[in-house]
Amino acid sequence: MTRVYGSGGTRVVALDDVTVAFPSGSWTAVMGPSGSGKSTLLHIAGGLEKVTSGQVLVDGQDINDASEAELTGLRRTKVGFVFQNFNLLGSLTAEQNVAMPLKLAGRRPSRLEVQAVLTQVGLGDRLSHKPRELSGGQQQRVAIARALVTKPTVLLADEPTGALDSNAARTVLGMLRSMVNDGGQTIAMVTHDPMAAASADQVLFLSDGRVVDDMVRPSARDVADRLARLEE
Repeated sequence: MTRVYGSGGTRVVALDDVTVAFPSGSWTAVMGPSGSGKSTLLHIAGGLEKVTSGQVLVDGQDINDASEAELTGLRRTKVGFVFQNFNLLGSLTAEQNVAMPLKLAGRRPSRLEVQAVLTQVGLGDRLSHKPRELSGGQQQRVAIARALVTKPTVLLADEPTGALDSNAARTVLGMLRSMVNDGGQTIAMVTHDPMAAASADQVLFLSDGRVVDDMVRPSARDVADRLARLEE
């Protein structure tokens, strides 16, 4: 796939003939220097942007040919998003925040369904708490529960531990690991943190819009060393 912004003198190639796969039931981390195309890749995988050329397959469907209505449906059913800054609604409880994607999709949320996914992320006793009553790590777990409640084919995470302290980050990473190992969830995660990347099954390294390396089950030190060489 290729993604180009602008034309002529303002033309920027964000992704340059990239071919990647996020294998079902596995966890892929995407790393690279600033401007390497990481976030663009994640946005394209989730149907937030379209490629200039090439295909983007989600669950066997080429989403680059989808209409905006079809993309909206895809984002509400097959793709779950988790961001660095949680994006929770402060006036709603944890339970209400998690139910929101179902309501937006026109479904009447089952309270048991919502409670089950909050219990899955270790917050079954925080159902009525609002974001301000939760720690940063707990807020991120609510955000993950909100992404999971629609049972998405793939979970896309953009710096999910970036706003967390080290203990909360370890908890969230352990939870993501369990989702893959025990639940068969597919995860693609952009991160700058070698420790977070080392939790994944494979790590892809981007530079100047191209995939320049990949590692399988690397150590955090190996990831940090490779990233340092890219940033030289």
